Amino acid sequence: MNYNSRFPLFRFFLLLVLSMGVMIIDHRSELLKPIHTASTVVNIFFESVIAIPKNTFSLLNRYYPDDRMHQRFVELQQKQSILEARLQRYDALEKENQRLSKLLSASKRFANEMLFTEVIGRDLEPFSHRIVINSGIEAGVYLGQPAITPQGVLGQVSKVGYRRSVVTLITDPSHGLSVQIQRNGLRTIIQGSGKSNQVTVPFLENPADIQTGDLLVTSGLGGRFPAGYKVAEVSDIVKDANQAFLIITARTMAQTGFAKEALLLRNNASGNNDRSNNDRSNNNLLTNPKLLHSGASGESGG
Repeated sequence: MNYNSRFPLFRFFLLLVLSMGVMIIDHRSELLKPIHTASTVVNIFFESVIAIPKNTFSLLNRYYPDDRMHQRFVELQQKQSILEARLQRYDALEKENQRLSKLLSASKRFANEMLFTEVIGRDLEPFSHRIVINSGIEAGVYLGQPAITPQGVLGQVSKVGYRRSVVTLITDPSHGLSVQIQRNGLRTIIQGSGKSNQVTVPFLENPADIQTGDLLVTSGLGGRFPAGYKVAEVSDIVKDANQAFLIITARTMAQTGFAKEALLLRNNASGNNDRSNNDRSNNNLLTNPKLLHSGASGESGG
């Protein structure tokens, strides 16, 4: 009797210890990374089974006399999203005539090829702002790839699976991005606030030439994002004489909390080495904002 009552308890504690050990290994090492990648393939089967009712309903809706018109409508919607996203950059180029030659040279480095993806899931953690898209290694998605919407910058790919990928949004506290004020070209960094559709500007000294309503666009520093894509609009500025930096919040142009589609920018001119170098460059900008100002002065001097 005692043996039967103790044996399940022993198994429970054994499984508990094993589970904690696996979690520690997964958190502190890359040993289980191949298993994570392989699990995405297994998940596709279960996701397909769960999606059978939805897919069946969609299939029935498609088979009606105007099926070709419906397909054409979907294609035009996707093309419109791509064209609106490209139009952001053209507007920025028109307003910055003094930097036209630099932006044109940057546009040659970026082929502006875009991959249309759909948002199929969201991270349920309260302090993590991430989404899941239905494209992965099979479609050419790579780690750190920029993600935008027709309204503005959305985030960057942080995990890549076979047919699924995770995009960390610009509102996530761990995400930082080099930007510039469109009105005067002043460069700075935005960082996720942890709140939906809101970012902060933590490294602008008091005083600085920034106003409520200023539009923040990508600066092109780091080589990840081409210059000129809309990021956020300054919504609030607090000036404290006792603080070295201004307290600035901005509203993201992309509706990060409601995005249903994402456009992934493809940089065909960069290899894997360039991508890893760009990641280190962006991380250095976040940890040492002085590099941002020295880089800006170096470009203006060249």
